[in-house]
Amino acid sequence: MEELIVSGLAFLGPDLEPRHARIGVQNGRIISIEETVQKEGERWICPGLFNAHTHLGDAVAMDLPSQGTIEELVTPPHGLKHRILEATPYEALVRAMRSLLGPMLASGTHGFCDFREGGAGGVAALREALLESPLHAVILGRNGGETTGDGLGIAGTRDVPDQTSLVQEVQQQGKMVGIHAGERDPYDVDDALSLDPDFLVHCTHATDAQLKKCADQEIPIVVCPRSNWQLGVTDSSRFPPLRKMRELGCTVFLGTDNAMFVPPELFGEMSYLAYVYKLPPAEILYMATGGSAFFGSPSFIEIGAEAHLIVLDPAKAGAQTSRDPAGSLIKRLGSHALERNVIRARHP
Repeated sequence: MEELIVSGLAFLGPDLEPRHARIGVQNGRIISIEETVQKEGERWICPGLFNAHTHLGDAVAMDLPSQGTIEELVTPPHGLKHRILEATPYEALVRAMRSLLGPMLASGTHGFCDFREGGAGGVAALREALLESPLHAVILGRNGGETTGDGLGIAGTRDVPDQTSLVQEVQQQGKMVGIHAGERDPYDVDDALSLDPDFLVHCTHATDAQLKKCADQEIPIVVCPRSNWQLGVTDSSRFPPLRKMRELGCTVFLGTDNAMFVPPELFGEMSYLAYVYKLPPAEILYMATGGSAFFGSPSFIEIGAEAHLIVLDPAKAGAQTSRDPAGSLIKRLGSHALERNVIRARHP
């Protein structure tokens, strides 16, 4: 029987409580967690990261020099990225998305939720790209892709109106519904909430009342701060209103959004949050890992759970003397410090 032992400072359970521990893994499942004492040169053990919002197909236009409003760049159906995607051959799309999967895994990401453009063909392209990858992917399609994907990813109720019947049909099938809302302003958030989605993306300009609804209705919010700044929908640490989300009891996960502008790796996103939004490190780490449970592949380090964890060497970032390991993990460590990926492979 396949057995693995990893030891070090581990961030345990959903609370990500730091404990010196010896973790036993057998056949891809955590079978034991024994507390130990601190040792010189010990590693840090963290749940595998989950990127709760990506558009990996945008890799076909990666870092394309471009200027314009968010409508001109990414809004369907005539935004720049949509025109490029429409003109991209299927095999080129598969190659572009596949090229991102290895770097995602190498930077500690074990799963992601993608809003997949291109109908059923777009969903099929991402599934093909994933064939040899252990990453857990939730693929939300549109324009017919919701029938072959894991659910429906709506661009926004203002950009794509009259979605009620389609949303209800998808929900009746037991599939997931995610909606972009509040990215430019708050005026499409109430319409999005009226559809009873599983989660919202952005809420960059959501009002306090709208955020309270999200909290009361237990609708998580996925924030993508670097993308918001890149696309010019914020120039202030007040937007997205992360502190207000915390105060009102919202569940918040972290995503990277358009691969056209932002690489789909979460250490950079976590560091950005720490410096610009100044949130507590443990909360940022939860935002980057908690989506794993919500989207169906929990990575929390608990006895009996599937093993989805990453082992990092803090010495590679000069962080072995840290007084705040969670803070150092999100601000100083990254793929250069990742020593081992322990991931239970899944098939798309």
